[in-house]
Amino acid sequence: MIGLVHPEPTSVAALGAMALGFAAFLLGLGLARGRAGKPAPSEGGRRDGGSMAGVAVQSIGFAAVGIGPILTSLKPGSPFAIGEAAVVLGLMALTVALFFTASRAMGRNWAIVARTRGDHELVTWGPFAWVRNPIYTGLFAFMLAMALAFGHWRGLIIGVPLYWIGTWMRVTREEALLRAQFGEAYDAYAARVKRFVPGLV
Repeated sequence: MIGLVHPEPTSVAALGAMALGFAAFLLGLGLARGRAGKPAPSEGGRRDGGSMAGVAVQSIGFAAVGIGPILTSLKPGSPFAIGEAAVVLGLMALTVALFFTASRAMGRNWAIVARTRGDHELVTWGPFAWVRNPIYTGLFAFMLAMALAFGHWRGLIIGVPLYWIGTWMRVTREEALLRAQFGEAYDAYAARVKRFVPGLV
């Protein structure tokens, strides 16, 4: 693994941008958890604990990119270092914006594990008007930001396939729950809105 993620030169500025973005993401995650709360047993709905296998595969993908030495040999004030930090900050801003707006739109519907509630709503507004899985798109931007900030581009060789395999594992289970609860309404939504990238896929 260490050989795979042999670092490319990066800068303290890029690492600082990554740390700032990560702190903002953790804040968004805390707010999402607070809004969601815990469903009461009487609320009904369904839960698919098997989606956590997808979370595990995604996490291994992130580890493939994140683990390894970091070589901060770029001069902090150089144009390349400044540009690198700006791209990292932009990618993390996209991650945070997608996560925050999506989890806010979902409200009590948001959860890490695939589930629906008895009072679950089919959320089609906010970023869900453009893509069905904005959080997964945002997390992919997170992975790219991490690879750039840490200088671990080689880790993407393993990280990207694992991330998308894990994402597919989660999406298929989540879609099955939504189809079971909303039927034709979800099918109509899925027919007009792509999963990850507007108008593409």
